[in-house]
Amino acid sequence: MSIDSHWGKNRVISTVHVVIIVCAIIIWSSVIVFQVDASDSKTEERLKIGLVLSGGGARGAAHIGVIKVLERMHIPIDYIAGTSMGSIVGGLYASGMTSAQIEGVVTSLDWDNALQDDIPRKDRSFRLKTDDRNNLIKSKPGLSDNLEIKTPSGLMQGQILDLILKRLVLPVSSVHDFDELKIPYRAIATDLVTGNAVVLGSGDLAKAMRASMSVPAIFAPVEIDGKLLVDGGLSNNLPIDVVRTMGADIVIAVDISTPLLAREALTSILGITEQLTSIMTRKNTEEQIATLTSKDVFIVPDLGDITSSSFDRTGQAIPIGVLAAEQKQPELLRLSSSKAFYTDFQALQLANISRKKRASNPIIEFIRLDNQSRLSDDVIFARLQIKEGSPLDIALLEENIGKIYGLELFENVSYEVVEEDGRSGLVIQVIERFWGPNYLQAGFTMSGNGQGDNFYNFTLAYTRTAINHLNGEWRTAVQLGKSSGIYTEIFQPLDTTSQFFIHPRLLYHQDTMRFSPNNNDNYSEYRLERYGVDLALGREFGTWGASRIGIRRMKGHAKHKVGLPYPVDEDFNIGEIYANISFDKLDDLDFPRTGYASIIEYIMSDGQFGADSDFDQILLQATGAKTWGKNTLITGMKVYLTLDDNAPLQNRFQLGGLFNLSGFQTDELSGQSLSLLRMIYMRQISDFLLLPTYVGFSFESGNTWEKIDNINFADAIFAGSIFLGVDTPIGPVYIGYGQAENNNSSIYFKLGKIF
Repeated sequence: MSIDSHWGKNRVISTVHVVIIVCAIIIWSSVIVFQVDASDSKTEERLKIGLVLSGGGARGAAHIGVIKVLERMHIPIDYIAGTSMGSIVGGLYASGMTSAQIEGVVTSLDWDNALQDDIPRKDRSFRLKTDDRNNLIKSKPGLSDNLEIKTPSGLMQGQILDLILKRLVLPVSSVHDFDELKIPYRAIATDLVTGNAVVLGSGDLAKAMRASMSVPAIFAPVEIDGKLLVDGGLSNNLPIDVVRTMGADIVIAVDISTPLLAREALTSILGITEQLTSIMTRKNTEEQIATLTSKDVFIVPDLGDITSSSFDRTGQAIPIGVLAAEQKQPELLRLSSSKAFYTDFQALQLANISRKKRASNPIIEFIRLDNQSRLSDDVIFARLQIKEGSPLDIALLEENIGKIYGLELFENVSYEVVEEDGRSGLVIQVIERFWGPNYLQAGFTMSGNGQGDNFYNFTLAYTRTAINHLNGEWRTAVQLGKSSGIYTEIFQPLDTTSQFFIHPRLLYHQDTMRFSPNNNDNYSEYRLERYGVDLALGREFGTWGASRIGIRRMKGHAKHKVGLPYPVDEDFNIGEIYANISFDKLDDLDFPRTGYASIIEYIMSDGQFGADSDFDQILLQATGAKTWGKNTLITGMKVYLTLDDNAPLQNRFQLGGLFNLSGFQTDELSGQSLSLLRMIYMRQISDFLLLPTYVGFSFESGNTWEKIDNINFADAIFAGSIFLGVDTPIGPVYIGYGQAENNNSSIYFKLGKIF
């Protein structure tokens, strides 16, 4: 064999070897590449899931039911976006709360209290509590210095709701990037100026949720980064696009928005207004729904007649959400993970957020005040009992903030727990009402009965608050009607706690006095006119009581109007010193349900003070209320005594009218002394047009006497009434029938305070 032949043979063999080796390398490389690809594929196998929760008010409790099913099916949630109520449920879930915890919050929350802005009467200053007896409407628009009427930007400022949300997310209040929450989160609001949707992904979590649910005209807008923000439902009620932008591959969208009303329901202004809002919301919701694909899951709980305002039915909405999610179980199953994976996934999320959570009661090492008002810092600090170096007491802080807000000077009082240079601190922010500091307040009372005893009083008051850094107040009021007059007064605290005060008044007053010494049909009616000054010095005991001493110096004239004339001094002088102490813990003065109020006063009239007559009087009055369920029992008493039987016409006491010996005309009886005991039962029967409505009855016993020695309870007159009462924005309205001994009866219609 030649060398060439041998080489050729060997080259063939070598070529075969090379081919085999190359193929082996290719196969081995393919296996390695496949394994790498398979490994990468396994890593990216789970697609990211975004949860979208729409707005819809109380109907949003159904979101909790959906989340309960997602937890049960071990479906991991990577992103959350929510609007309005959906932003609250979503924000709480993103903060680390479980569905069970959120359910506990939503079903136990006092929504009637949370969704109103009335300052609890227990938190109002005692000075403002006494204003309740002035028959002035609670609503008081502002008046600028150039006489321009100003009003709040919403029926509610959301003060109570703000504090509730702050408390719920306090553990994650140090997290300002919402991507760093347990679940990355976005809240949707609407720019009130442009109408555009605003996606909130950083900042104060509680404030973001609050902005997202600020229904225009109901809640005041929330300012964030210079933008006035309102309810996100107006611009993007079902923010599917937002979670996609966050990185979601698959979307679980839950729509609980209120459906459009049928034509037959569009019969009122409220119905039409609700429909217009729903149309705006529905349009952007439909646009978002149109972007869903076959791999997404769309859940619409059938909430029936549960409306956006049915917060008393949140417990019913949750199981409806559970049912709606269970009906989508075949679609949700493909998103389910193993229990082990879900446990690890949850643990990783909790580990990430736990590093950023703070203790619920951190040690407060410093306190700072952001005071955007005319009051001195000391006035506000005087109402804060939180001490530096102590653990944060949330209940005490909220109580203190309630008392600051109870001054009725601020649009909002809020707090923030901050970390600065490794120290935990508390920042209190107070923002003065933009529609103050001048206010107009009107009042109207009207009374009538079947005997033709009809009258009215109309009052208009101007009040300027915070006239100095100690919160001095100046008020001038004019009243026309049966009782006419004008007064101007200054209420000036003398220290930062407002414990001590001075209260000078100038006044002119006209009213009517019925004079019937023997309580018979032979009576006389006089028109009394008086004018002068009243100067008092006093001390307040927190928000529940006060005492004062004072002097009154007045001149007057009595003019005979009706009936037989009695010998009285037509011109008279009043010179009195007085002292009183009063307590007021009633929750409401129009229809009290809990608490008590009382006042005892001593009056000494003496010639050395300029009086025509020397006499002493003691006045005692008390009221208490106790409620169980919808039933309330109110008990009360009045005992007014003239100790030496020498009181002139202008210092006599009057009795008669509904709950004041019902059956008699208003102020029909008069005397130098009187007593009255009464018991009133009432039951709340409805909230007709959102106005609490009551029915009830009363039993009363009392009389008037000319001489204190003649007081004999055997002479007491027994009386009673049945009534219907409605708590309206302009004051309590009563319609009743009263019957007293000796065939005295009256039908009453009264607008104005009785207690």
